[in-house]
Amino acid sequence: MDGFLGWKTLIIKSLGLPLAIGSGLSLGKEGPSVHYAVCVGNSIAKSIQKYKKSASKGREFLTATSAAGVAVAFGSPMGGVLFSIEEMTSMFQLTTIVKSYFCAMIAVTTLAMINPFRTGQLVLFEVTYDTNWHYFEIPVYIILGTFGGFYGIIVSRFNIQMAAFRKKYLGNFAVREVFTLALLTASFAYFNEFLLLEMTESMQVLFHECEETFHHPLCDPKSNKTSLLLTLLFATIARMGLVIITYGCRVPAGIFVPSMAVGATFGRALGIIVDMIYQKHKDSFYFSTCADGGRCIIPGTYAFLGAAAGLSGITDLTVTVVIIMFELTGALRYIVPTMIVVAITKSVNDKWGKGGIADQMINVNGLPLIDAKEEFSFGTTVEAAMSPVIVAFSTAEPIPLSQLKHILENTSYDGFPIIHSGNNPKIFGYVSRYEIEYILNNYDGVDESMLCSWDAPGVDRIDFSPVVHKSPISITISTSLESVVDIFVKLGPKYILVEKDDLLVGIITRKDILRYEYTVHGQDQKDAREQHRIETFNATIWEFMTHLGLSARKNLGKLLYNDAGRYL
Repeated sequence: MDGFLGWKTLIIKSLGLPLAIGSGLSLGKEGPSVHYAVCVGNSIAKSIQKYKKSASKGREFLTATSAAGVAVAFGSPMGGVLFSIEEMTSMFQLTTIVKSYFCAMIAVTTLAMINPFRTGQLVLFEVTYDTNWHYFEIPVYIILGTFGGFYGIIVSRFNIQMAAFRKKYLGNFAVREVFTLALLTASFAYFNEFLLLEMTESMQVLFHECEETFHHPLCDPKSNKTSLLLTLLFATIARMGLVIITYGCRVPAGIFVPSMAVGATFGRALGIIVDMIYQKHKDSFYFSTCADGGRCIIPGTYAFLGAAAGLSGITDLTVTVVIIMFELTGALRYIVPTMIVVAITKSVNDKWGKGGIADQMINVNGLPLIDAKEEFSFGTTVEAAMSPVIVAFSTAEPIPLSQLKHILENTSYDGFPIIHSGNNPKIFGYVSRYEIEYILNNYDGVDESMLCSWDAPGVDRIDFSPVVHKSPISITISTSLESVVDIFVKLGPKYILVEKDDLLVGIITRKDILRYEYTVHGQDQKDAREQHRIETFNATIWEFMTHLGLSARKNLGKLLYNDAGRYL
C-alpha cells in the first residue's frame, strides 16, 4: 500500500498526467487526481502518530483527501465531498464528512487563488440556461438516461476484455502501445471537429445555449443539420471506441471526462433531432406549452444531460453526478431533469450491468472487496464458508526460531491464531505476519534454536507478546453468514476467528465469503466459460496484429532497401 500511495507514485503521476492530457488521448485527469490526492494524504498520515497507529483513522484521512482530488479536478467542492461518501466509504460517519468538507474547501480555495485558467472560473466551461424545461421533454430525458446506462455497460465490458488482452500480450510493449494509441486518436480526430478539440473545450461548445454573440455551425439555422448529425454521431461512436482501448494503458488516465464527452455529443445530436421535429410541428398539441415567439428547444441542454448520463453510466454514481454537473455549469433550472436522467441511467445499470467500472476492475483483479451497497442472502451459517485453521501457534508449546522461519517461508498467510495448546485450542490471540517479521528483524543472527514465546517474556526466548492481539474478533460457528458480512463491512477486520464451545475451529476472510458466493451461484463456472471465450478472441486478435506487423515490416524493407527481410 505504501508503494501504491507513496511519494514516488505521487511524483511520477504528477509529472505524467499533464503530458498524458496534452497528448490528446481520450482520457481524463479526474481518476489520477484522486489517486495523487490520496497519495498526499497517505504520506502525511504516515508521519502523524495518531493516524499511523490506527488503521480506521488512517482510512478516514484517505477518504477525506479523495474529496480534495475530485474537488480540484472538477472545480466541484460539494461534488468531491459526496464522491468521498458515495464511492470511497462503506459506512456513513459524520466525522468523515467534516474532514472531507474541509479538505475540499481548502483545495478549491487554493485552486481559485492560483486561477489556473486565467478566467476567474474554477472550470473551463460555465453555462447558464435561462429557459425552463418542459414536461414533454421527459421522454427525451429517458432516452438520454437509457443511453448512459448502456454506454456504461458496453464500455465496461469491452474495456475489461481490453485489460485482459493488454495484460497478456502488451505487457512488454507499453511505449509502442501508447504511440499507436496516440497515432490512432490523431487519425480519427483530425477529420472531426468535436474530436479535434480538447474534450472540455468541445463540451463548452456542445453545452452552449446559442446566444447571438456565439457563432458556430451548431447555432447556425442555415447549417446542414444532416451533416452535423453525422459528425456528432461519428464523434460519439469513435470516442467510445477510443475510451475502450485507451483507459488502462500505461499512462495516468481517468475516464470521467471522456465519458462526459461521449454523452455530450450524443445529447447534442438528440437535441438537434428534437429541435428539427419542433420546427416542423410548432403548432402541434405536443408543443403547446412552448411560449409564442420564444425559444422552446435548447439542444445544448441535451448535451449537458447526456454528459451527466455518460458520467453516471460509467461510475454508477447518482447524487454525486447531479451535484458535480450543477457545480460545473450552474444550471440550477435543470436539477430535476438531471435527476431524471441519472435515475434512468442507474436503473438500466442495475438491471443489466454489474456496477461501475471501478467495482468491476476490482472483481476482475481478484481483490477481496465486499460491496457495502450489495445485499447478500446466503441462508446459511459461517461454517459453510470458513477455512479450517492449518497453522496456529501455542502458548503452552513454544516452537524454535528455525521452525517459525520455516513456517513463514512456506506459507502465505497474513497472520496466525494463537491458542493455549493443541489439546485445548482455546483462543488466546492473533499475530500478523508483518508483526512477526518486524520482531525478527531485531533478532537477526541469533541462535535459531531459541524458543519463541507468545504470552510472556522468558529467559533465552524471543518475546512476541507485545505484538499479539489478545482480543481478536471471534464468532460462534452458528453465526449467519449475512451477519459476518455486516461485521466485515462495518468494522473492517481482515479476519474473523470462528469458535465452537469456546474452542478455535476455523477462520474466515473476505476472500472466503466471495469464493463461497461465486461457488453457490455457479459464477465460477460462468466466469471460466467467459474467460475461455475472451482468451480465444484475444489470441485471434494478437495473431492478426502479429501478421499485420510482420507484413508491414516486410513491405517497408522492400520499399526502402529492396530487401524484405531487413526489418525482420
